[in-house]
Amino acid sequence: MRELIAFPCDGDTLAGTLDDAGGATGLLIVSGGNEIRCGAHRGMALLAAELAARGAPVFRFDRRGIGDSEGANHGWADSGPDIAAATQAFRAVAPGVRRIVGFGNCDAATALALFHAEAGIDALALANPWVGDEDDDLPPAEAIRAHYADRVRDPRQWLRVLRGGVDIGKAIKGLRKASDTSSQTVNPIVERMATALAGTPHRFLLAGGDNTAIRFASAWSGGGDIRRLDSNSHSFAKPGDGAWLRDQLVDALR
Repeated sequence: MRELIAFPCDGDTLAGTLDDAGGATGLLIVSGGNEIRCGAHRGMALLAAELAARGAPVFRFDRRGIGDSEGANHGWADSGPDIAAATQAFRAVAPGVRRIVGFGNCDAATALALFHAEAGIDALALANPWVGDEDDDLPPAEAIRAHYADRVRDPRQWLRVLRGGVDIGKAIKGLRKASDTSSQTVNPIVERMATALAGTPHRFLLAGGDNTAIRFASAWSGGGDIRRLDSNSHSFAKPGDGAWLRDQLVDALR
């Protein structure tokens, strides 16, 4: 059964949706970017319905300034109170829930990693965590290396070079970035995530060809449960991606 919920957060009223079920472990979905709680093409709403049909209560919400919620939108870095308020509301409207798993993609995954403890979330499933943007208009160095490794093995790409179908200037720029290790430094967001995640059960769900996931994987040295899907879709939108994501979340809810 799906129910609309209104709940307070620092003087504003937020909107949430509960897909109720009988399980004692529930999933809190945190939306990334400025995405509303139903997700792109209603993806999160459909995911919630599927998981609830399997017995897991699911709560989704719009943070302040997004969708149906009041207040000003200050971005993911200021979303700790929103996540805490949603967790409290989830427990209030689903009193049978004893354990909450938080799930988010991109900067929502980063927010959950940093703010879950204050919210009282018990475990995490973090998809393609955002750990900062590149300083230029190129993909991460690791993605460039993988890209050119594939191209070198493909004879069709050599034909493209010979026929002038490749931007040589851009290729040279990319190769320079891929070979330069002098600018590699410790990522401050990753450092904060590693500290915040200590002691909390968590797993990372990475679309292996997604640039955000590639940048995270190259910066993360904390090990742990990392699960990869052979897809370059950041939002797990390609055929088969959604089923893989659903199965990973079912496993996390066990």
